[in-house]
Amino acid sequence: MRTIVAHKLTQRFGSDFALDAVDLTLDPGEHLAVLGENGAGKTTLLRILATAAKPTSGSLEIFGLDALRERKELRARIGFVAHAPGLYPALSSTENLEFFCSLQGIERARVPETLALVGLTDVARRPAGRLSRGEQQRLAIGRAVLHDPQLLVLDEPDASLDSGGSDLLVKVMHGRSAVLATHDQALANRLCQRTLVLRSGRSLDGQTRLQVVR
Repeated sequence: MRTIVAHKLTQRFGSDFALDAVDLTLDPGEHLAVLGENGAGKTTLLRILATAAKPTSGSLEIFGLDALRERKELRARIGFVAHAPGLYPALSSTENLEFFCSLQGIERARVPETLALVGLTDVARRPAGRLSRGEQQRLAIGRAVLHDPQLLVLDEPDASLDSGGSDLLVKVMHGRSAVLATHDQALANRLCQRTLVLRSGRSLDGQTRLQVVR
C-alpha cells in the first residue's frame, strides 16, 4: 500500500489557483522533495498532505484512508513541521513537548529522548521565546516526531537550521516516509529519492527521480 496517493489536488482562493490539479504518490519509506519559488504552491500542498487544510477539489489517500474524511485517524500517524514553529514562547522546551504529549496522549517519558535527538538537552528548561531561531526549529522538529509518526511533512525545515541541521533531518526522516519542501537542491539530492517541482500551482513534468541520492 502506498503512503500517499493524491489525484488532481486543487486549491482555489476566489478565482486564483494556489494548486492546480496536482498528482503525486509516495511509497513507504520514500522521501519526496517539493521544489519551487515562493508562491509556487508548496506550503498549500504540504498543509493539505498534513491534513491541516482541505483542497477545493481532488482526492487524497494516506495509508489507504480518505484524508479528507478521516483526518482525525490520520493525524496520529503524521508529523508536521509548518513554516512557522508554532511554539508557546513562555513555556520551556520540555514544557512545550509535555503539553503536546498531553494533547496526543503520549507518555511524557518520550520527552527527554526527543530533546536529545534534536540536540536541545542543554536548553531544555529555557523558554522557547528565548531560544535562537535555529533552536526553535529544532524544537518544532522534535514536536513533529515526538509521537513517532509514520509520515513526516516538512515545510522548509532547513530554512533556520544551523550547519548540523541537515544531519538532524537525515536522522528524523530515516525509516519514515517524508515530504520535504525546500529551496535547496543540494539538500533535496541528499535527503530525497524524487522531486516534484511546482510553478504557479502546477507540477512540472510530474515527479522526477533524482540522480544523486544520499
